[in-house]
Amino acid sequence: MIAIFKREIKAYFVTPIGYLYMGLFLLITGIFFTFSNIFSQSSYYSGFLGSVLFIYLFAIPLLTMRLFSEERRQKTDQLLLTSPVSIPAIVCGKFLAALTLYAFTIVVTILYAVIIAVYGDLIVTETVGSYIGFLFLGACYIAIGVFISASTENQLTAALVTFFSLMVIWLIDPIAQMIPSDALSGVISAGALALIVVVFLFISTRNWFITLITAVLAAAVILFMYFFTSNYYYLFRNVFSGFLQNFLGWFSLNRRYQNFSMGLLKFDSLLYYISFSGLFLFLTIRLIEKRRWN
Repeated sequence: MIAIFKREIKAYFVTPIGYLYMGLFLLITGIFFTFSNIFSQSSYYSGFLGSVLFIYLFAIPLLTMRLFSEERRQKTDQLLLTSPVSIPAIVCGKFLAALTLYAFTIVVTILYAVIIAVYGDLIVTETVGSYIGFLFLGACYIAIGVFISASTENQLTAALVTFFSLMVIWLIDPIAQMIPSDALSGVISAGALALIVVVFLFISTRNWFITLITAVLAAAVILFMYFFTSNYYYLFRNVFSGFLQNFLGWFSLNRRYQNFSMGLLKFDSLLYYISFSGLFLFLTIRLIEKRRWN
C-alpha cells in the first residue's frame, strides 16, 4: 500500500492535476476570503468556511477523476492487478494519496484563520471543529470519487459523474424539505424503495422465487406497520410520517458537518463519516475484484 501511495502522490505532481487542483482551490478560497473578510473587515470566519464546502463540488472531481480511469484507459490497470499488491491495498493507497493532497491544501488555508486571529476575533472552537469536519467530510467525497473513477475509463466522465453525485448529496436537505411528510406519502416512498431493492435482488440473483418472497414480505411489513400505527396512533407514532425525509437525511453528509461547524465533535457523526467512506472503498474493491475475475 505504501508503494501505491508514493506512486500516486508522485503522479499528482508529475502530471498537471496536482498543481491544477491546488492552484484553483487556493485561488478561489483566496478570493472568497478576500471579499468576505478582508475587504469587508469582518472577523466572521465561519462564513468563509461555509463557502469552502461549495468549492469541494468542483475540486474533488478534479482530484479523483484519474485515479482508476486513467489506469484503465492506458491498460496499466492489468499491471496493478497482477502485481503482488492486494486490491484493498491498491484502493486504500490511491484513496490515501488523494486524501493527503486534499488535507495538505486544507492546511494551507489555516493561514487565513491566523490572519483573523491576529487582526480580529477568531472563534477557535468553531474553526478547529470545522477543519476536523472538513477532513472527514472530504474523505467521504473522495471515497465516492474513487468508486466512480473505478467504474469508467474516461476521466471526463468520472469527473462529471462525481460532480453530479456530490451535487445530489449537497441538495438532499433542500429536496427533503419539499417532499410531503404525511403518512400516505411515506407508505408510497417505502413501497418505491422496496421495489428498487426487489429489482436489484432479481438482477443479482436471477431467482424468481427469492424475489417474489422478498416482495411479498416487504409489502406485508409495510402494510402492517402502516395500519397498525394508524389505528394506535396515540400509543405509537406513525413510522411513515416523514419517512422519506428521514431516509434522505441518513445520506446527508452536510447536515452532520453542521455539528463540527459549531465546535461540537460528536462521535456518531465521526463514526458515520468513517463508515460512509469505508462503504464506498469496499464497493470499489468489490467492483475491481469482479472485473479482475471476469
